[in-house]
Amino acid sequence: MWFAGALISNIGTWMQRIAQDWLVFDDLSHHDSTAMGIVMALQFVPQIVLAPYVGLLADRLDRRKLLYVTQSAMAVLAAGLGALVLSGAAQLWHVYLFALALGVVTALDGPVRQTFVSNLVGERDLPNAVALNSMSFNSARLIGPAVAGVLVAAVGSGPVFLINTATFAAMLLAIALIKRERLRDIPRAARGESRMRDGVAYIRSRPDLAVIMAGVFLIGTFGLNSAINIAAMATTEFGYGADQFGFLSSILAVGSVIGTLLAAHRERPRMRLIFGGACVFGLASLLGALSPDVVVFAVALVPMGLSALTIMTSANAYIQITTAPIMRGRVMSIYMAVLMGGTPIGAPLVGLANDAWGARWGLGVAVAAGLSAALIGVVWYWRHERLRLSFDRSRRGFWRIEHGAHGPGGPGPVTAAMETQEPR
Repeated sequence: MWFAGALISNIGTWMQRIAQDWLVFDDLSHHDSTAMGIVMALQFVPQIVLAPYVGLLADRLDRRKLLYVTQSAMAVLAAGLGALVLSGAAQLWHVYLFALALGVVTALDGPVRQTFVSNLVGERDLPNAVALNSMSFNSARLIGPAVAGVLVAAVGSGPVFLINTATFAAMLLAIALIKRERLRDIPRAARGESRMRDGVAYIRSRPDLAVIMAGVFLIGTFGLNSAINIAAMATTEFGYGADQFGFLSSILAVGSVIGTLLAAHRERPRMRLIFGGACVFGLASLLGALSPDVVVFAVALVPMGLSALTIMTSANAYIQITTAPIMRGRVMSIYMAVLMGGTPIGAPLVGLANDAWGARWGLGVAVAAGLSAALIGVVWYWRHERLRLSFDRSRRGFWRIEHGAHGPGGPGPVTAAMETQEPR
């Protein structure tokens, strides 16, 4: 029931995102990537400001009841923006205000919706549940943009916002149909014992979580600005309109759905998937930036979507599974703030890069973000495992990796050939 309700609601949300992006980019600003970046930034500023509070709410309060509030509020906002557009009175500053209001609600909804999955399944099934939850979101990325592109070209943006309003009913119905007694009881933090700084201290004590969040920050801030990059490439580089913008957004989602299907089959997330995915994302973005035509660009979007979803799904599952249940809400709110909170910095900068130097340079920023995140992972793994690269003369010139001791009193150096060592 959760999967079905989330899928329908997410399709409507992606339809609205495409319609809103095109409304700003084509109708209200005449192909201004900077204005589009500002809209994206306003949606994510609240992630930074409200992070200290939403994590506490997710750990203290009934997540099911919170979801009723957040989903209803987003439906009202969609209806309000749709009515404004249909009346012909919409201006750019109106969209800015609605984007900021939506950002406030989403800042609360995100951590609650992510951690609610742990109320539905046991710890053993949590990695698969997280992956399936992501699959509903990214299946919607496949369907929503394509439908929105057709509808925007045919009837305009306003009706799309009203359709999104109706789709929230599916999510609210799903929440209502899930019986309270079927949910797992997760320990809640008491008011006096629940502090956001405890979540920060927990992350500081876990260097693996800290390095994941550093990599996710780079990807989320400078890499996941696909709406800006696809819109700019579709219009300024290839001369297309709303239909093609929606189609290319759906091509990106094809890779995302493949990534989530693969993630659903994994028994547990691994750090190498996160940082290996970052490397693939950087290289795929490079191919997109250098694409001579729209066909090559569309092909590049598939591994971009696949690797981005591998990073996000693996990071999400790793953090949820390895975090103590009583701390999960606070840690996930910090994770969401790191993932989304950098958008107010990255989206306007990518928009400015597109306006100043061309659409290909906007993708160049994504290239740098992906490869930098991959480098962080390599350096952390090398230092954490205390590895050394040496030349093995006895094997006729093969390089090998030597493991050092993992700490005082730990085992002595263990040497393993590079080609036989099992990576994490």
